[in-house]
Amino acid sequence: MPIYEYQCEECSHQLEAIQKMSDDALKECPSCGKSTLKKLISASGFRLKGQGWYETDFKSSGAKKNLAGDSSGS
Repeated sequence: MPIYEYQCEECSHQLEAIQKMSDDALKECPSCGKSTLKKLISASGFRLKGQGWYETDFKSSGAKKNLAGDSSGS
C-alpha cells in the first residue's frame, strides 16, 4: 500500500498515511480538527514485506545467498 503525505492548510501540520489507492483522500486534520488537509506531491514511498523477491527471484545459480535470516554472511 502506498504511503501518502498530507499537510493542513490551516495549522501546517504534516502527516503520513498508509492507504489503499482506492481510498478517499483524508480531509480532517488530527491536530486542529478542521477539514483543510491537502495531499502533497512527493516521492513515492512503499513498504516491502516478506522474504524479498529481489533476493530470491533473480539468482543465476542454484545457491541461496543473502537470504533473510541466513547466518553465513556471504
